[in-house]
Amino acid sequence: MLPDATRTELEAAAFRRLRDHLMQERPDVQNIDLMILAGFCRNCLAQWYQDAAVERGIAMDKDAAREAVYGMPFADWKARHQREASPEQLAAFEAAQRRHG
Repeated sequence: MLPDATRTELEAAAFRRLRDHLMQERPDVQNIDLMILAGFCRNCLAQWYQDAAVERGIAMDKDAAREAVYGMPFADWKARHQREASPEQLAAFEAAQRRHG
């Protein structure tokens, strides 16, 4: 069993690697596709990040949390990478929501 501090360090490193992978290696993967397949997206990660900050008494708004996850202001990321969801993506998202909602 790992000491708590070591486990926390490993979890933080894994989070950073996931975040960096989504930012740098796969910015083409759309949030809706992540939601369909995994039930979470970059915005979920940002919300969880914000929740963790608030739980520790750190004031953080949604924009700051999103910037921590997206690596840039959300509006900039959207303009560079986000595409309009196709009818097929929207239908798959609704079906996934019904299955897992």
